[in-house]
Amino acid sequence: MSLTIYGIAASRAVRPLWAATELGLDFAHVPLRYQEGATRAPEFLALNPNGHIPVLIDERPEGQVVLWESMACTLYLARYYGRADGVDISPATPQEDAQALRWSFWTVTELEKDALTVLMHRRVMPEAQRKGDLADAAEKRLKQPLAVLESELLAQQARGCDWLAGPRFTVADLCVASVLAWALPARALLAQHPVSSAWLERCLARPAQQAMRALARKG
Repeated sequence: MSLTIYGIAASRAVRPLWAATELGLDFAHVPLRYQEGATRAPEFLALNPNGHIPVLIDERPEGQVVLWESMACTLYLARYYGRADGVDISPATPQEDAQALRWSFWTVTELEKDALTVLMHRRVMPEAQRKGDLADAAEKRLKQPLAVLESELLAQQARGCDWLAGPRFTVADLCVASVLAWALPARALLAQHPVSSAWLERCLARPAQQAMRALARKG
């Protein structure tokens, strides 16, 4: 079998790249840059007609698997390449699997849009193009999902767990942290949610994240 992941680390592709690194997988990385129009080339559109990264290609004995959507790629890697042994990031029980599914979908629907707005208008875009009012509104909306996350992490701590799905870092944490990290420029907002902030710091301090930062610097 061989595994290929298309997309740069400074994009949604960071999710499957992070998961593959956490799992210690041997994979080919194609750092396709969406800014340069490469995702609109006919050969890439044949892989993902939406013209977005990431794309994951898994060459398996039973045939090729082509997958897009970053959360789907990430959960796929955890399911088919993890050991489900209660040690690595893969869910080891139905409860952990349920948490991974729940939090990955929650992240996309409740967190991602506004976290990305904060990132773009507080840090990424040229200063002259930033719109502070959009970032302010996004931060205001983020208070509600952050309150949900804070409450969940507090409940987990009461159970003796420091992570979303149980006593160890799993793909559930990875999926949420990969998006909440976009909101880091909203320092005052995150400071209002100290348990979530401390949890995010632990996620981003993992050794695999060092590899992600190295990939992001390369492009």
